[in-house]
Amino acid sequence: MLLGLVAGPRTGLATTSDTAVETAAAKIRRVLPERLARRLGTVLDALAFTAPPGESHAPQTGVLLAVADAVRHHQPLSIRYTTADGRRSARTLHPYGLVAHSGRWYVTGADPEIAEDRTLRLDRITDARTLPGSFEPPVGLDPAQRVLSALAKAPYRYEVTLLIQATVEQLRTRLPASIAIVEELSSPADADLNSEGWLRVELRAERLDWLPPVLASLDRPFVIERPDELRGLVTALADRLTASARRVRPVPDRDS
Repeated sequence: MLLGLVAGPRTGLATTSDTAVETAAAKIRRVLPERLARRLGTVLDALAFTAPPGESHAPQTGVLLAVADAVRHHQPLSIRYTTADGRRSARTLHPYGLVAHSGRWYVTGADPEIAEDRTLRLDRITDARTLPGSFEPPVGLDPAQRVLSALAKAPYRYEVTLLIQATVEQLRTRLPASIAIVEELSSPADADLNSEGWLRVELRAERLDWLPPVLASLDRPFVIERPDELRGLVTALADRLTASARRVRPVPDRDS
């Protein structure tokens, strides 16, 4: 429980303030047997995190509980939602599942008024209440995969399409499901038709400068379908790497 309280704010799973978390942890430590308290204290003192706490995106507790209850009982929800650009709206949602990803909470479901799937951030929902009736979620539903696919399809400045000769496992080490959509191909255009194991990779990004190093780290053959700007960035990186590889440290003159 103590480890959960410590890790919660770091992972975005906490739905209370840092002060409330610290108060709860202090109360637990006071009632622990002395020997166990010392051992847990040693763990907490030795514990380090690889990244500092990020910006808080915790949902309102009331919203979280209402959405979870609607997911459990397959009930429609009436919600008030604020988009990233500040637009507010009232919506009806058929919630399929709750997903925690990268420090944020999401609810995935369907908007019955427009018959489209929706993935919404819980911290942007200011009010949620159940409505009469019920619905049937799709068979074989995977809420986590739906959220990852929705994030990968979110609109950004650039739409990138690549062909990469690699396994899905190799690709996912650098391009997770929340970033890239992957489709297996047998003989892609503009590639060696005798080779196998090519993947079509689609992703969206606001910037392209991070992508050439990722492709280089994969160390797999690839073809850039779009955008053309990416070709120039990959070529520039290759030139810089080549120049660095040829650079030799000058040998000092022994007579000087």
